[in-house]
Amino acid sequence: PASTPAEIASLVRLSNPTVAFAVSSTAAALPRHLPTFLLDSPEFHSFLTSTATSTATRAAEVRQSDVAAILFSSGTTGQVKAVKLTHRSFIALAAAVYAMRREGPPKAMLLAAPMFHMMGFVLALKGVVLLTTTVLMGGNRAGATEMLRAAAQYKVTEITAAPPVVVAMGRPEVVAGLDLSALERVVCGGAPLHPASAERFMARFPRVKLSQGYGLTEGGGVSLSIGPDECSNVRSAGRLHYNVEAKIVDTVTGEALSVGQEGELWIRGPAVMKGYVGDDEANASTFDSDGWLKTGDLCYFDHDSFLYIVDRLKELIKYKAYQVAPAELELLLQSLPEIMEAAVVPYPHEEAGQIPMAFVVRQPGSNLSEAEIIDFVAKKVAPYKKIRKVAFVDSIPKSATGKILRRELSKQALSSSISRL
Repeated sequence: PASTPAEIASLVRLSNPTVAFAVSSTAAALPRHLPTFLLDSPEFHSFLTSTATSTATRAAEVRQSDVAAILFSSGTTGQVKAVKLTHRSFIALAAAVYAMRREGPPKAMLLAAPMFHMMGFVLALKGVVLLTTTVLMGGNRAGATEMLRAAAQYKVTEITAAPPVVVAMGRPEVVAGLDLSALERVVCGGAPLHPASAERFMARFPRVKLSQGYGLTEGGGVSLSIGPDECSNVRSAGRLHYNVEAKIVDTVTGEALSVGQEGELWIRGPAVMKGYVGDDEANASTFDSDGWLKTGDLCYFDHDSFLYIVDRLKELIKYKAYQVAPAELELLLQSLPEIMEAAVVPYPHEEAGQIPMAFVVRQPGSNLSEAEIIDFVAKKVAPYKKIRKVAFVDSIPKSATGKILRRELSKQALSSSISRL
């Protein structure tokens, strides 16, 4: 809903729909040539409530291999791609959701993840599969406070949200006066959650399970923490879903790696996409000859089969002959009490190629300096991982799903919009 007309026109060109559904407030952003149904119009309401039937209507023949939906992969790290998901994909996702019911289905679920994101799409499906009352957040930008008020009002037992909501729940001033006694579980995904934030949440809500997971538009849900033992491991993304195969692969040789070794995560299973729309080159580079999907994520498994996400391979900073993971430095920076948020991006350097640069949002009233941040990090990491530039900003730009918009930060780093580096 927040997309510009130009962005929507690009998505329409990619997916080539024959009809669009919109509401009055968003319809103007659609291309004029595209037939559009207004969901808030009297005509559409009349259509839904009509009891008339047409003898010309025929049942459609649908195969599991047919495309059921086209979702768009994140454009934060590259060009937006249209992902083809089949009916088989959603049957597999529904089966995985049903298999996770061992902890009991939620009585009432608050869904705040947007429906254009795979997490929102799958969890809406979860509500149907488990016959769960689902409370949907309205509006384009429902904040943590509005979400938690809704959770209290409707006595929800499960919340699904991005990390900023979990961070907010760890702050006394945010949850003060709210009755969240019905809450049993919070499912967190879409972006990494700092372990310190997870621990603050658990200290404030000791009876509530914090489920962290991992998934991607191209492969659906991959892993999730469900039981108490899994949820207590706040650094992991849980264990694999039962219908997912996975392996860690050396990024240079393509050989499978052992437990504890970092490499690219490859997955295979019935929920994996059919491919990208009209992009043979991307399809060829994303799948290997045996049908393994290359996620582009640097990961590893431990001896207890927990999955750990290190970073995006494409986001690694190339400092001289070394590779530096921004997520590692971001977690370190966020351990400083005086830092509210932090993001690390590559900054061009003539000799080193790239150096790590940090964008930092300080806590209100903090006078933390660039030198103090650089010194703090230098004492904690190997020399090649040091932060070498710092910019103080009012906020870190994020997508609607909570992912850091690194390309925007990289542009800021090279522009004159930063008053002090």
